[in-house]
Amino acid sequence: EVLFFRNQNISPRDHKRFASFFGNLQTHPAYPTIESFPEITILENDKENPSKIEEWHTDMTFKKNPPLGSILIGRIIPESGGDTMFSSLSKAYDDLSQKWKEKLEEMSAIHSFEFGFKESLEEKGGRERLADALKENPPVSHPIIKQHPLTGRKVIYVNRLFTSHIEGDDPEGSILNFLFDHIHQEKYQCRFSWENNSIAFWDNRSVLHKPVNDYWPQLRRMERITIET
Repeated sequence: EVLFFRNQNISPRDHKRFASFFGNLQTHPAYPTIESFPEITILENDKENPSKIEEWHTDMTFKKNPPLGSILIGRIIPESGGDTMFSSLSKAYDDLSQKWKEKLEEMSAIHSFEFGFKESLEEKGGRERLADALKENPPVSHPIIKQHPLTGRKVIYVNRLFTSHIEGDDPEGSILNFLFDHIHQEKYQCRFSWENNSIAFWDNRSVLHKPVNDYWPQLRRMERITIET
């Protein structure tokens, strides 16, 4: 569900070419991109611009058709910290009781750009800067249990960053919080320590990830491409 490669000193052109073997490429509505390569998102943080993303998530679930996968390359890695963690949503599904599996099959949850980027939107000028992204990405509904189109395995398709609430009978959020606690268990996780020119390639349909933001005020620059489903 996630592959790692070391010592891949590839150009943006080669990054794009490699990703294109797997499908059409998406652009991100909120992040900066490389000049002449709008498909390559720049994720750069330093003393003046600390990372705002702290939560477990799958990329862009606020879209009706979220991406198939993501290919992330480390360009500038801090001397310490800055790992990325991954968690298997298929393994988490397998461990649910039959009662929970049956209950969740009938349920859907709302995924929202506005919910996921609330900190950026609250910044001065944030709503103006992201006005187009807000307009183009209204909240969407996804089934809580999805079946992977290739493997046939089922996954728990919620994440703490973009999933705002469950539709219908969960007014206190207790079911959603139960699911978050379940899918974040350490037994489903792996942790990747970056080096310059390392690559992580993961299946967005079945894997959560989160950055470990323990490197401030050091500079960390990553470049990511997401592939359409």
